[in-house]
Amino acid sequence: MDASTSLQSDKTQKFKSLSPFRLMRGVVCLAVFLSTAFMFLVYFAPIVTLSLRLISLHYCRKATSIVFGFWLALWPFLFEVINGTKVFFYGDDVPANERVLLIANHRTEVDWMYLWDFALRKGSLGCIKYILKSSLMKLPLFGWGFHSLEFIPVERKWEVDEPVIYRRLSTFKNPRDPLWLAVFPEGTDFTEAKCKNSQAYAAEVGLPVLKNVLLPKARGFCACLRTLGGSLDAVYDVTIAYKPQCPTFTDNVFGLGPSEVHIHVQRIPVGEIPASDEGASAWLMDKFKLKDHLLSYFTANGCFPEPRIEEKLSAFKCSMNFILVVSLTAIFSYLTFYSFWSKVYVALSCIYLASVTYLRVQPEQGLSFLVSMLISKKQSTE
Repeated sequence: MDASTSLQSDKTQKFKSLSPFRLMRGVVCLAVFLSTAFMFLVYFAPIVTLSLRLISLHYCRKATSIVFGFWLALWPFLFEVINGTKVFFYGDDVPANERVLLIANHRTEVDWMYLWDFALRKGSLGCIKYILKSSLMKLPLFGWGFHSLEFIPVERKWEVDEPVIYRRLSTFKNPRDPLWLAVFPEGTDFTEAKCKNSQAYAAEVGLPVLKNVLLPKARGFCACLRTLGGSLDAVYDVTIAYKPQCPTFTDNVFGLGPSEVHIHVQRIPVGEIPASDEGASAWLMDKFKLKDHLLSYFTANGCFPEPRIEEKLSAFKCSMNFILVVSLTAIFSYLTFYSFWSKVYVALSCIYLASVTYLRVQPEQGLSFLVSMLISKKQSTE
């Protein structure tokens, strides 16, 4: 197949209007996503993220990746099959099932969701994790999911975040554990006002003045490399752009846009990145200068350079996954409403998920704390 025709981009696309049909369909989609998320979390999380984790962290992560990967696959199904969003790929054709650190630009509040389309094609959907602002952990239901999937919350204050990041990253060193760790070094989504502030600061301190991205913050990136570098295969440098404009979460839910998502990927073997923090920081700045050029190219040409053909999502496979998730949700709902012991299980599960998410602890941390308390109490009585 000729890449120039298969990757043809439509320059006339516009955001769709919110018709009554799209409004109703969006409400139904949101209800399906919320109900399936709730049932998957309350029925599966205590098993795969608590019981199994206390036995084997490796198999816990494998099970979590598989089980919650079924639910995460609903989002690419919504984007590409239901909404009809076209996803175009450029740059390197990366192998499947690598352990990687992924750096991306942050154009909008939903960039991280479109990384699921990329991860699904590479067999890594269930093992993708994000470093995200801590306020998102307070979202009802979704905060439980973020915690169960081991996303790393940060306050965006390095003196507060540094010990948290190193402690959480230290649990991901096992090269047998599947891992895609996604980082947005800009620290916030791009706006014109933020760009002007970033440019003013860059001019003041002698850094490159960038037009399409904000200056990257290197500390988190360097911490990831320092802690995980020896266990990673590569770093993926991902640049994302949209047509006709950047979408919001509600645009995705109601099918208003975007019409196209363009994803440029460069794979860099981790051994090619400088080992020192100073060298890694300079390397990251060079990558963001390249992102700035790529986005300028996209604005001028409507696409990135180096197009490549990526397999489309199978509507049949996505539909079968949807049926599986909805069927399990229906079974769990029936049990919840008609079984006393299921009600008890769901109540205890909700208490567990709310507690560990609020306290930001994993089961083995709580167990270790309990054991240390018992040992200290025993020693004090002797």
